Amino acid sequence: MSEIVRSENLRPSRVPRYVGYGLALVCLAWVVRYFHFVRFVRELADVDWKWVLVGMSFDVLSYVVQGLRWKFLLTPFGRVRLTRSIRAVFAGLFTNLIFPLRPGEFLRSYLLSKSDDITLGRVLGSVGVERLVDLVIATASLAVVSLLVDLPRRFQRAADLLGVITLVLVTILVLLIFYLEIKLGSNPEPTMARHRLPGKVMGALIDLHSMGTAPSFYAAVFASILIPFCQVLGLWAMMRSYGLRLPFLAAVVVLLVINLGVSLPNAPANVGAYQLFCVVGLSVFDIDRTGAANFSTFAWFALNLPFALLGFAALVRSGLSFRSMREKVAGLPRQTLKPSTQS
Repeated sequence: MSEIVRSENLRPSRVPRYVGYGLALVCLAWVVRYFHFVRFVRELADVDWKWVLVGMSFDVLSYVVQGLRWKFLLTPFGRVRLTRSIRAVFAGLFTNLIFPLRPGEFLRSYLLSKSDDITLGRVLGSVGVERLVDLVIATASLAVVSLLVDLPRRFQRAADLLGVITLVLVTILVLLIFYLEIKLGSNPEPTMARHRLPGKVMGALIDLHSMGTAPSFYAAVFASILIPFCQVLGLWAMMRSYGLRLPFLAAVVVLLVINLGVSLPNAPANVGAYQLFCVVGLSVFDIDRTGAANFSTFAWFALNLPFALLGFAALVRSGLSFRSMREKVAGLPRQTLKPSTQS
């Protein structure tokens, strides 16, 4: 009976999924109001496909670099093959294209944990570190851009709020690492701290300390800077291909707005949210809403196409079928949250 109750408690709620689909429908309904099909077809005829290929290449390269960063973060726990980390990243991207709420983060962690014999908890912890580093870089980029571009007041308020949140998180992280540096420096086996914190919590903090103080962490931070740089180049090339003669900083602003927007619960492939926040970002530079809605649709298709092909190939190479992928996506969050039966 207790097992039945436990399984019921671990069953994922459908509310986030419904919220994601609801937000996607609202976003799409707003964008469709300004989408003009006839004008879109005319604009497609004038697209410079050489720039499209350049944009696709830089966007794909950004996720290759993400695989390299992942390898650097996991270096303290074992030798990770770059080809496997890249393959897991693309398999996760493909999963995010067909399932809501980005379960690809769990799937790619599972694939790398299985292939390189690193515990799933450590791999998931590295994904959390990735997100924190990305948040710091996005906040710093937004602060620099706000000095160079005259952003609307609502963007300034969002930048201030994001800066405060990031500062608090980074401060907590630094204090935790500093605390563990003192504890581990005087006692390599932190048994004294274990009676104050649960074993899993202390283990996670020690893993965080290992990643944050390893020499490979600096290489991971450098790779983290290259990732958004490649993505900005990809988006800027897409703008060039579509005839939007905007400066490089415009691509930085639009990408930041898109990334902040799609961080909310959303539908597969960020459909709806991507288009809406792309239009919002372009509105800063006085692009008419019809032109912005048409471009957002074009960019969404063009930038997702490589990941549909490469991600599917990576998934097959990983030995998963669509059925097994669905089962893993449904079971991994529950497996992660399942309490240990060991004392």
